[in-house]
Amino acid sequence: MKKEGIYIFGAHSRGKTVAHYLTYLYPEIFVEAYLVDNDEINEKSVDGIPVIRVNEDTKLYKKYPVYIGTRGVFHSAIIKHLEQIGMEDIRPVTVELDLWLRNEYLKLHYERLGRAFIKINDLQVLVGEEGLQAKSDTVGIYVAKSIQDKILAESYILQSYEKEIQVGAALTKSRLSNDMVTDDTGENISTRNKQFCELTALYWIWKNAKEDIVGLVHYRRHFMMPGNWLLRMKDNDVDAILPVPLYVVPNLEENYRSRHDESDLDYMFAYMKKYYSEDYEELKEFWQTGLYSPCNMLVARKDVLGDLCEWLFPILFEVAQHGGQKEDLYLNRYPGFLSERLISYFFEKNRNKYKVVFADKNFLQ
Repeated sequence: MKKEGIYIFGAHSRGKTVAHYLTYLYPEIFVEAYLVDNDEINEKSVDGIPVIRVNEDTKLYKKYPVYIGTRGVFHSAIIKHLEQIGMEDIRPVTVELDLWLRNEYLKLHYERLGRAFIKINDLQVLVGEEGLQAKSDTVGIYVAKSIQDKILAESYILQSYEKEIQVGAALTKSRLSNDMVTDDTGENISTRNKQFCELTALYWIWKNAKEDIVGLVHYRRHFMMPGNWLLRMKDNDVDAILPVPLYVVPNLEENYRSRHDESDLDYMFAYMKKYYSEDYEELKEFWQTGLYSPCNMLVARKDVLGDLCEWLFPILFEVAQHGGQKEDLYLNRYPGFLSERLISYFFEKNRNKYKVVFADKNFLQ
């Protein structure tokens, strides 16, 4: 097999993930180097591969493809810089390319595990039911919004089953709409929104929503599903729909430690070892993998969501009581960051109990 060299522009999480997808899918590819062009803190190497700060004098193989693994907002400036130094094959990892790489990677990864990677789009409906309503089930997918949200440049029309819910409503007198559901009604944890983020909506759905099928999405992030997704869900006995998993390098535990307060993770592990000892080893093994479904988004049968929340929230409350409030607003959201991984673990450990499929999600600008 002839080896083919590439460069990855960006040496942080996105760039490393792009490198993993490409080298996993195409064994003939090797990463010659990670390229950077600024003074932010970068590692000197990634798994033995050098990280190079590029300028006009940097010696590079000009014909090697350069995959840009950074946030899209930086792509134009990076492309211009790479063109100036003579790189001939520049490949920005756009949202579309990232989505394609992620899905192709997961298909192969699950195949090697001896499991099926199933998306809601892959499922069929019973013959003759294509135009029917799904057995009279009521549906409520709640769209989390807050007064801090920026105005979207892209228009989005809510689907008939989507209902907006104002989160953190107990912390402000402002209301986004007189008709909007707020997370401070009924049994709720609205006052904890600064730490629990969209989880205050998830808790409200658990305790107050009446629909048979419920879900949580964000004002910027919605599931990309076929129009008859409910029929596909019901006819195939699907219990939950999760976002297509994201891969992080080198694994969930080390990635979390590098981006958040390690003490919260350590306490969570200690708490799980003490009170969920039968799950502890499996939990630790899961955190050594690199895949989780991000954003605390899901669609599920109401009873399945209840099972999840009854398990999840006591753990998060205990960790939050220990970790307390943090001055850094980003780090203070640690219950929400932990929950993304814990929700994924819950469905992984119960994969023989619940049938889970996946769906892509969008990101509105």
